[in-house]
Amino acid sequence: MLNPHRSTAAVNAEADAAAALLNGGALRLYGGLQPLTADAAIDTQPLLAELRFSDPAFSPAVQGTALANPLTDDVSAAATGVAKWFRALRRNGTVVCDGSVGVSGSDLNLSSRDIVRGDLVQVTALTLSVSSR
Repeated sequence: MLNPHRSTAAVNAEADAAAALLNGGALRLYGGLQPLTADAAIDTQPLLAELRFSDPAFSPAVQGTALANPLTDDVSAAATGVAKWFRALRRNGTVVCDGSVGVSGSDLNLSSRDIVRGDLVQVTALTLSVSSR
């Protein structure tokens, strides 16, 4: 039976290390179904918008959760659709993680998930969390 428990210092270090990978990277918002893993290729899911992480991308983690620093807005969305999930990439384009998109209670929160081609897209809040269990 596996039953690991990690200290707050350990989960903060893990969250900070993952967050640092995103310094200067990209946040892509997609419609359609989220792939089963972040390693899966994008298939038919439409890219709706792309925003840029600052450097540093996140504030230091507290209790295993890092909050994103302000991202550079997408001033002209690529397509019209409902944002259902995101993919976060390093500056060099390699994938770090995927997550949920909503208006509250999601990994990534927007004021509205409805995106219209050519419109401004802004992030309300983005968190990166690591569990102690």
